Amino acid sequence: MKKLLAFTLVGLFLFVGFAYAQKVATRESCQTLVKKAVEHYNKVGKAQALKDFSAPSTMFVDGEDYLSIYGLDGSVVGHGTNATLIGKVLLDLKDSKGKQFMREFVQKADKPGASGWIEYHWTNPVSKKVEPKAAYFVRVDDIIIQAGYYKK
Repeated sequence: MKKLLAFTLVGLFLFVGFAYAQKVATRESCQTLVKKAVEHYNKVGKAQALKDFSAPSTMFVDGEDYLSIYGLDGSVVGHGTNATLIGKVLLDLKDSKGKQFMREFVQKADKPGASGWIEYHWTNPVSKKVEPKAAYFVRVDDIIIQAGYYKK
């Protein structure tokens, strides 16, 4: 019984330590990740890049940093942590305050090379609270590559 308790406690500490050790996304890390993604896209082409952006690997996922890739119609064409979203059209998606932030992505990404920030409110999966979030995006050809972080 004591061994089971000891193993359980060690496991709990390792789990908690791992959870806290994960990298927290920041304004700078989002911009760096998107820049890395654009460089990769330009090097390998659209088809391979979209596979790589959505692959369950650490190439484009680092703790809270991951990519979401959208078509100009608001459809998800790549996602670093939730591949089940690929193919869904989210153009009319609203944040908790009613803002259609996906439409804002599409409107601001009006030409190749367009970049910028979108701010909205979303449920943080760690805190389970609605928090302000900012996402950096760059349009490349006919897709929008973005990464976001929860503002503290």
